[in-house]
Amino acid sequence: MTVLLYTLGVVVFAVAILASIGLHELGHMIPAKAFGGKVTQYFIGFGPTVWSKQVGETEYGVKAIPLGGYVKIVGMLPPGAADLADGVEVDADGNQVVKVRKSNTGMFTQLISDARAAEWETITPADSGRLFYKMPWWKKVIVMGGGPTVNILIAFGIFVGVFATYGNAGDPAIETTVGEVSACVKPAEESGKVCTPEELAKNPTPAYQAGIEAGDRMVSFNGVAITSWDQMQALVKKNGTAKASVVVERDGEQLTFQTTTVVRPPDKVGEKADKTVGFLGVTPRTHPTTGGVLYTLDQMGTMTVDVVKALGTLPAKVWGVAQAIVGVKERDPQGPVSIVGGGRLAGETASHEEIPVKQKMISLLMLVAGFNFFIGMFNFVPLLPLDGGHIAGALWEALRRGWARVRRRPDPGYVDVAKLLPVAYVVGLAILVMGVVLIVGDLVVPVHLES
Repeated sequence: MTVLLYTLGVVVFAVAILASIGLHELGHMIPAKAFGGKVTQYFIGFGPTVWSKQVGETEYGVKAIPLGGYVKIVGMLPPGAADLADGVEVDADGNQVVKVRKSNTGMFTQLISDARAAEWETITPADSGRLFYKMPWWKKVIVMGGGPTVNILIAFGIFVGVFATYGNAGDPAIETTVGEVSACVKPAEESGKVCTPEELAKNPTPAYQAGIEAGDRMVSFNGVAITSWDQMQALVKKNGTAKASVVVERDGEQLTFQTTTVVRPPDKVGEKADKTVGFLGVTPRTHPTTGGVLYTLDQMGTMTVDVVKALGTLPAKVWGVAQAIVGVKERDPQGPVSIVGGGRLAGETASHEEIPVKQKMISLLMLVAGFNFFIGMFNFVPLLPLDGGHIAGALWEALRRGWARVRRRPDPGYVDVAKLLPVAYVVGLAILVMGVVLIVGDLVVPVHLES
């Protein structure tokens, strides 16, 4: 049964991610076609083609390696002036045809020229008005931003559904009801450990000794009405080692307990205890915070900041995974994982015997949402070959042309993203290497579900 549940979790996650990839590519293809662009290919995956079908001018299909997808939009790269063989030719029907030279001097110029030549070999005179680079800048932004926006919308849809019903477990609401009573006073690093009879006899917590129980709602402390757990904590700390009168509500009845708060032992070895800080020995009951659209937008704003920070440290964290692979250090359980790692976590969640079915479903949904949100944000990074690189090029084109109009200068023309292809290859190689490291790490030193 455990193996079946594990497999089911992996399959559900894999299907969800493949569906997200397909929708991402639709986010590019649909607006491209709506704006008159020509899309010749729509594929999920990379490598050898497993299946494909031609529908109109577009070939739809699936490839062998399901780690991404792409759409082929005609005319992404404009012809460069230095790459024109004999300028613009005119065919027998009077249509202009661009001939791109395939030979240049210099490694980078050759790289750019080869890319242009490969692009323009598939372009016919009839495509002249449908080329992507000729679109207005705002259409380019919509086409290239459509993919990652779809991922973010998928994440938003899942988040808002979970937060509005089950709640956000990552943002727990703290009640004034006691969730747990510590039996004996222990340093913070030993909290959760079972008290020995000796510890219980020698150093019981005030709450345990007084008879306060889990489920009791705190009503007042030394005559001060309790309105929040933070307020109660402050009152307890301020009380030091003095006597305390605690009123709780239990089964609809108010009970009063007389006790004396104590000072908790130092949290670290060698650290001096603050003799003015009181300690009662209770922790609050919490529940996931619920909220609708505005709450979800607020939470996603915080997530955006966290993801931007994570992207900035991603190379260093991947290097940490590489070190863990060769046994130099332990793998960070909070570090990045690949889709393979996500599948393993989904399988462990589905097969975990102590997690209720409802919680399993929520966890799987949040895992899929988290991956979609990260993929969307990652693709907005303004570097080629990512979608954000094309968006940055379109925005730069708008700025440059707008500034020329203000200054009454000649139109500078389209931004030539082909000139940034060397950067695109370097970035693409870096992404490939990081992806391989993460996949190997998820196979050799995987991150496991926390117990």
